[in-house]
Amino acid sequence: MIVKKMIAEKGTVLNNEEIAHGIYQMTFSAERICNEEPFPGQFLNICVDDSWEHPLRRPMSIADVNDNQLSIIYKVFGEGTKILSEYKNGYSIDLLGPLGNSFGETEGTTPILIGGGVGLSPIIWFHKVLQTNGVEHKIVVGAQSVNEHFLSHDPEENIYLTTDDGSVGEHGTVMPTVKKICDEVENPKLFSCGPEPMMKAVHLFVNKFDFPCELSVESYMGCATGLCQGCVIERASNSLKEHSYHERYSLVCTDGPIYQAKEIVFS
Repeated sequence: MIVKKMIAEKGTVLNNEEIAHGIYQMTFSAERICNEEPFPGQFLNICVDDSWEHPLRRPMSIADVNDNQLSIIYKVFGEGTKILSEYKNGYSIDLLGPLGNSFGETEGTTPILIGGGVGLSPIIWFHKVLQTNGVEHKIVVGAQSVNEHFLSHDPEENIYLTTDDGSVGEHGTVMPTVKKICDEVENPKLFSCGPEPMMKAVHLFVNKFDFPCELSVESYMGCATGLCQGCVIERASNSLKEHSYHERYSLVCTDGPIYQAKEIVFS
C-alpha cells in the first residue's frame, strides 16, 4: 500500500453526466494530482462550493485516472452531491488529493472485487487496472434494482451483478455470489467497498473462513487530513488492556481508507 503527497489544486470540469438512476460520473483535469500517480483506493477531498452553508469538503474516491484527467462516481443523496450534479463543463473545482492509501498485492491470489452503492469508484478503477495488467479476477457489484447499475451482467467475462429485487443478474445481496465464487477459485483474496451492511457481511465472511481481504472503509470526514479526529474506526486488538486512544482507534483518512479485514472491528 502506498501513500502519496497531498496536492491542493483547482481542476476544470470536463464532463458530468448521470450514468444510472441518481448516479453521476464527473471527469475533470487535475494535472498536479495526476502527477502523483494515484492508485485505486485513494480519494479526493472536494469543496462543493465556497459558501458558509457548506464549509466542509466531501471525500470522494477516485474512479479513474487517464493522463491528466481524474474521474469520480457519486450518488446524489444530499445538498453537497446535489450541487456537484449541477456542475457544468468548464467549471472550476477545488480539490485536495490524492489522499489515503491504496489497494495492495494480488500476486498468487484470485482477486474478487466487491462493490455497491457509492463505494463503486475504487472497485471499478481497480477492475480496470487489473484488466490492463492482464490479472484474471472477478467483480461482483450489488444494487437495489437494475436502474442503479451501469455495468452489464456478464459471468463469462467474470462480471456479476446482483439486485435486491432480482431485476437483473443474481437475485439478492452480493454475498451468495461471493461465496459461490470463493468455492470455485483458488486462493481467493477479496477487495471490497460499499454500504456498511455489505461491508459487515464481507468482514464476517472472510474472518469466518480466514480469507485475505482488504476493505475500503467509508467514513464521514471533516478534514480528511487527521486534524479533526472525526473518522475513527476501532482496531481489532484483543491484547490491549490498558491503551492509548491511538492504540485502540485508527483514523480512516490518514491510516486508511484501506484496511486488512483482520485489523478492524465493525460495531
